[in-house]
Amino acid sequence: MKQKPVGPCPCGRPLAYAACCGRYHAESPAPDAESLMRSRYSAYVLGLEAYLLATWHASTRPAALNLGAGAQPKWLGLQVKARTQTGDTASVEFVARYKVGGRAQRLHEISRFVREDGCWYYVDGEVDQPAILAKFEAETL
Repeated sequence: MKQKPVGPCPCGRPLAYAACCGRYHAESPAPDAESLMRSRYSAYVLGLEAYLLATWHASTRPAALNLGAGAQPKWLGLQVKARTQTGDTASVEFVARYKVGGRAQRLHEISRFVREDGCWYYVDGEVDQPAILAKFEAETL
């Protein structure tokens, strides 16, 4: 786990970490799907595997994430593109930028969330990575 930030929150909101995602990491439930998604991004930045697993819906949650294995990404920023909510289900479209091994990457995802017993959980996401798909297709032809 990395040191908790003292300054602005990694999620991109103009708040200090303690007043933003830090409160959700300290056990306060996120009030909506976007706040949960932002807090999960901050948890990836900070290496908070236990938080990520706790906020992942039990029906799709992996046994472990092993965030410390392999090359570690340097997270560069988060941009929320869209959000929708219908009752106890929601989706959040975002782009997260990061570097691995000096190479810039971007993750474009539409994440799905569900609210159960007053708490929001990440269910799964649809990842848009056409460059990776194009490279795979070129290599397999």
